[in-house]
Amino acid sequence: MGGCATKENKENKPAEEADGKAAAMVDAATIEKLEAGFSKLQASDSKSLLKKYLTKEVFDALKNKKTSFGSTLLDCIQSGVENLDSGVGIYAPDAEAYSVFADLFDPIIEDYHTGFKKTDKHPPKNWGDVETLGNLDPDNEFIVSTRVRCGRSMEGYPFNPCLTEAQYKEMEEKVSSTLSGLEGELKGTFYPLTGMSKETQQQLIDDHFLFKEGDRFLQAANACRFWPSGRGIYHNENKTFLVWCNEEDHLRLISMQMGGDLKQVYKRLVTAVNDVEKRVPFSHHDRLGFLTFCPTNLGTTVRASVHIKLPKLAADKAKLEEVAGKYHLQVRGTRGEHTEAEGGVYDISNKRRMGLTEYDAVKEMYDGIAELIKIEKSL
Repeated sequence: MGGCATKENKENKPAEEADGKAAAMVDAATIEKLEAGFSKLQASDSKSLLKKYLTKEVFDALKNKKTSFGSTLLDCIQSGVENLDSGVGIYAPDAEAYSVFADLFDPIIEDYHTGFKKTDKHPPKNWGDVETLGNLDPDNEFIVSTRVRCGRSMEGYPFNPCLTEAQYKEMEEKVSSTLSGLEGELKGTFYPLTGMSKETQQQLIDDHFLFKEGDRFLQAANACRFWPSGRGIYHNENKTFLVWCNEEDHLRLISMQMGGDLKQVYKRLVTAVNDVEKRVPFSHHDRLGFLTFCPTNLGTTVRASVHIKLPKLAADKAKLEEVAGKYHLQVRGTRGEHTEAEGGVYDISNKRRMGLTEYDAVKEMYDGIAELIKIEKSL
């Protein structure tokens, strides 16, 4: 499928082609695939945001464009064209794609992030006052575990579909040496996926830490090339802080523990992100905030969640969804998207990640969960 012109083959182009109009033209084979993909999408009954916003007019305006990494419209839409059951159906092959293909990304972002318009600007990073949060479930009646994560991309590198194997390895090297500098509670070990022993692998699977090779949506977006090269997992000694390297995003930083002490979990994440940020520059956009591979995960990129048992509320799933929706919360099955609740345990998180600060995103989850527990107790 569409290929980003990697760094290597860019440098071999004759000078006159490397700048000026010729470089921007997309080759005939890619245009052919684009036209075929567009027709397939239009003819389908896909409910994706991609189908909704990729009008003929937008398609014609974008089909000949390329980013400086060589990404085309095909790189953005191929996953959604191949998987017509996608909810969103689009990925950004590199940070520039959000600007170059803005006519398509902007309306999708506005739709997904409920009203984040193209005239809106994501606020500057603000972790807020950590001390104002607390333990949502001091008696351990409802909350099994609490987790807060965010995604980050390293500046100067494209996203998954455009990375060369050499870049994957170089990034893994940077990440592992950066993380080896973490101190105190965050101090831990980096485990590369390449050459990982069966015992380590099994242990990480048992701890629910290990990510598997991407699902079909990521596969179709060319996000899993050179697997497992350049991928790895870091965790601290207490297994309450982990970092995924080059799974869907360059970095996923995750803080988690059993019980409902959101303050402790959030505080640990904030310390870690601030520490890593001092050593590694991240891709950031004035209007969209932190940039990652998937447009659903821009802005703060923060997802704060709990695994929670609410047997009475959950007896009426529609009621649970309705109450959660009122507080901008998203209800998923125990193992995340597209899964069932096992033993009545739901994964509930903040839905909004854009147009509000990191602190506000986490506070929405905090207030919403407190309210759900109050309702559960009153039933």
